[in-house]
Amino acid sequence: MIDLDAVGALIAVSRSGSVHGAARELGFTPSAVSQQIKRLERDLGTALLDREGRGVVLTAAGRRVVDEGGMLRDQVESLRARIHDAEARPSGTIRVAAFSTAVRGVLPDVIARVRDGAPDLRMTVNEIDPWDAVAAVAAGTQDLAVIHHWEGVGIALPPTLSSEELFRDVADVLVHADDPLAARPAVTPADLAERIWASTPDGTICYEWFCHMFRGAPQVPRIDYWCVEFASQMQLVAADAAVALVPRLGRGRLPDGVVAVPVHEPVPTRPVIAVWRTSMTDSPAVRYVRAQLRGGAGG
Repeated sequence: MIDLDAVGALIAVSRSGSVHGAARELGFTPSAVSQQIKRLERDLGTALLDREGRGVVLTAAGRRVVDEGGMLRDQVESLRARIHDAEARPSGTIRVAAFSTAVRGVLPDVIARVRDGAPDLRMTVNEIDPWDAVAAVAAGTQDLAVIHHWEGVGIALPPTLSSEELFRDVADVLVHADDPLAARPAVTPADLAERIWASTPDGTICYEWFCHMFRGAPQVPRIDYWCVEFASQMQLVAADAAVALVPRLGRGRLPDGVVAVPVHEPVPTRPVIAVWRTSMTDSPAVRYVRAQLRGGAGG
């Protein structure tokens, strides 16, 4: 009998390019991953990996197992979900990935409702950026993801995934109270082009939106401060060192001396979306957590 967990380990090796990378992704030790793959090789009677330098590459048989084993895993997962659907009682463990402000602004209430309404269901949360969260769900290392993208800057989903929009979040520009813009009812990107900014780093989806917002300007505004955390950006605004574009979700109370000013033309809007493997659509746990996420829409 083919061990689907071992197939998943081989898929992770294929994706990461190494046993150590697969171990980090799956949360196992490298030794455990190696043992799973060796057991799969014994079951199939053929080598699945070849060593190449310090890494490994899939053999022709290994590539076939990855291609067809992934489909088999999805079919078994879908069958299991349909069988358990008859029980209609969420149980077991559901692994949820979410971006940082959703972890702060949405998931605490959802966790409380899951704990009270489905005591047999364990919900784990892993804070992951949207692109990585989508990859983790597609790979089977997470069961459901709460992600966001900005209007005009999308995220491509693999065909094996399904999604639904939960709500929409809006970002404001944060300025110091002494800034003349603080008294304005709203501002446009043209009003902000000459300001010094704090921003998330290049390569993040929020930075892509920042560039998209200023796409009509002669150049992207000057960014002196690169901060992953919005809380750090807000403190820089409080020090009158920069302005920042910060979403409302999970923002909390603004520091003293900081004013949030709405932006228009365009309004910085990000849809917040739930993503799961289509094969898990009928899973009672996935359906239940999706319902709780919809119930907490807007944080």
